[in-house]
This record gives sequence, C-alpha cells and structure tokens, in this order.
Amino acid sequence: MAVLETIVVAFWAMLPAYVPNNAAVLAGGGRPIDGGRTWNGTRLLGDGKTWRGTAAGILAGLALAAVLTLLAPEVSAAIDIEVPEFTVPAAVALAAGAMLGDILASFLKRRTGRQRGAMFPGVDQLDFVVVSLPLTALLATDWFRTWFTWDVILVVVVLTPVLHVTTNVIAYKLGLKNEPW
Repeated sequence: MAVLETIVVAFWAMLPAYVPNNAAVLAGGGRPIDGGRTWNGTRLLGDGKTWRGTAAGILAGLALAAVLTLLAPEVSAAIDIEVPEFTVPAAVALAAGAMLGDILASFLKRRTGRQRGAMFPGVDQLDFVVVSLPLTALLATDWFRTWFTWDVILVVVVLTPVLHVTTNVIAYKLGLKNEPW
C-alpha cells in the first residue's frame, strides 16, 4: 500500500471509532454509569461518563459506519483508493470499543488520583484505539485482517493523537469542552 493510500484507509476505517467520544460530549448528561459509586473513596468513573452519552456515542459511530458504507463505492472510484465498507460486527466493535476505551481510561484516571478533565498523556489520546482495535479483531476478524494491516495500524497510532489534540482544541475554543486536551 502506498503512503497516501495507507493514510486514507486508516482514517476511513477508524472514523466509526473517532466519532463516538465527540458525540458523547454533545449528547452527554443524565445518569452517570457508575451511579455515584466509589472505590476507596474515589468515584469509579465520575459524572462525565453517562448512559445517554455512551448510547449516543455508539449510535453516532454506527450511523457514520452505515453512511460510509453507502459512500464507499463512489469514494473509492473517485479517489482511486479502495476504502472499507463496514460489516455490522466491525461497526459495532469500533463504536462500542471506542466508548469502552474511554470508560476504562476514566476508571484508570480515578485510580491514579486524576480528577475529571485532568490530563493523562497517552491514555487520553489512544484509549479508544487500544480497545476498539482488539474488539474489532475479535468480533470481525476477517474484516479486520483485510483493512488493518500493520502499516494501517501504525498510521492509526501516529495519526490518532494528532487528530485527538486538534479536535479537542477546536471543541475547547467552541466552548464544548472545559479543557483543550
């Protein structure tokens, strides 16, 4: 795969995992997943992880995967790079894995004494990748092997932190986030 092709495939294949956390921020609020429970005096997750935000994030990822699948043949022909069409298991694993990764990162933040919104370098930028990719490999093995070559995975690991920081700064400047990370 050529470099440009690898970048395009990596970005397209990860979009259903990139979008859920942003959608969760926009639709969040409501009942926290942890129900206010604590562990050693610290919240399990905190008020930022809600059922509504999680559901909205997963649904946004699934909807985007459906739209991308419909557009894939035309986009592939237009740019002369084959982009993925998502299977249902792949879409579910990418979207749900992204949300689960974010939830697990919140749990780790609380266990390491970080408050809601505190910076956690590396974890903040890759939490959803670390969960969504293995979950996709497990639930949509053939699809995963077709699209996530080692080159594509490398691009995802390098590209994701850049995209994460950029989108968070934009969301911060728009007043959608309280911190720019």
